Amino acid sequence: MTLREMWRIGGLALVVGFMTLFIGGGARHGIGLVLKPMAESLDWDRTLLGAVIAVFMVTTALTMVVVGRLSDRYSPAWILSGGCLVSALGIGAMTFTEAAWQAFLLYGVVFAVGNGAVSITPVGVMLTKRFGARAGVANSIAISGMGLGQLVILSGLSVVLVEAGWRDVFLWLGAINLAAAPLLLLALRRERASSGAQASTPSEGMTVRAAAGTGRFWALLVFYAICGFQDFFVSVHVVAFALDQGLPALMAGNLLAFMGLAGLIGVLACGPWSDRSGPAWPALWCFVLRIGIFGLILVSQSPLAIAIFALGYGLTYWATAPLTVIFVRDLFGSRNLGAISGLVTMTHHIAGGLGALVGAALFDTDGNYEAAFILMLALSIMATGITYVFAKRNR
Repeated sequence: MTLREMWRIGGLALVVGFMTLFIGGGARHGIGLVLKPMAESLDWDRTLLGAVIAVFMVTTALTMVVVGRLSDRYSPAWILSGGCLVSALGIGAMTFTEAAWQAFLLYGVVFAVGNGAVSITPVGVMLTKRFGARAGVANSIAISGMGLGQLVILSGLSVVLVEAGWRDVFLWLGAINLAAAPLLLLALRRERASSGAQASTPSEGMTVRAAAGTGRFWALLVFYAICGFQDFFVSVHVVAFALDQGLPALMAGNLLAFMGLAGLIGVLACGPWSDRSGPAWPALWCFVLRIGIFGLILVSQSPLAIAIFALGYGLTYWATAPLTVIFVRDLFGSRNLGAISGLVTMTHHIAGGLGALVGAALFDTDGNYEAAFILMLALSIMATGITYVFAKRNR
């Protein structure tokens, strides 16, 4: 299928998916940019902010299960535009945070619900139903928006942070989400009117209960739990870690942004790869690379090693995201694609909140991240074993 054919099948939906994840991805990682200055300004320790992020991740994850079920039945227009409005309210109001309960409410609950609604779950279901055998390419193009959003939005917000402070970072994120809501609604309503009924894959497949009775379902959950645990540990703590090692604030902030650029490369490679060979092989090589980079950062924490670590991890960061719906479709069918992929993504995000919290707690206990990096290396080895079993079975 050529790009022209993909555009004819669902070009506007592809653009909407890309822009949704561009904004949602950039907004989700703003907290990592302001972690250190916000904690110092409010006299909070990092464990407290880690707990806020953990609540955010759990709330987002639970929202994704509901959104996944809705995506199997209803148009994504109201889900995505409504999610942007709720996100704008939660993240924008963080500008005025003074007490811990406000952060838990605004970021951990309100913003989390909105961000869960503009996640890869509804976008992935929408595109997989439209593009069938080329769903890997379509999802990788859309999910590359998360990496590009992380690069563009966080690069700009790094300047805002240096010039105006952490409160203005949240204000800008709220404004971006607010502006996006009506644009997404209009675009999706126009796309639905112009394309008519969605192109769809056959609806055969397992029920959620039947899928949960298989070993491969639980292996997939463990794999994505490890992935989320690592992803959000790195995204939340990499800037603070770089600052701890003496890197300038602007350079440290841009590390997170350039992780997004590397992620763009990784996700665009893994989508087409999964269409050719299945999702297990690209997932396997992502975790082989993670073994190498966590090993590197344990050996050296020089500025060069930190840069290599951030960019190397960035290559794997978004790479497993377009594989989620492909794994679910290939293993369990399309009948409950949204519901099962929502459960998988829920596991990823709950584990992500735990990763952010555990990383913060280990830092506050030891005064450094060495124990956290050792844990991440061990988890990478475990995930490599799981994906190797999937890859052998697929072959």
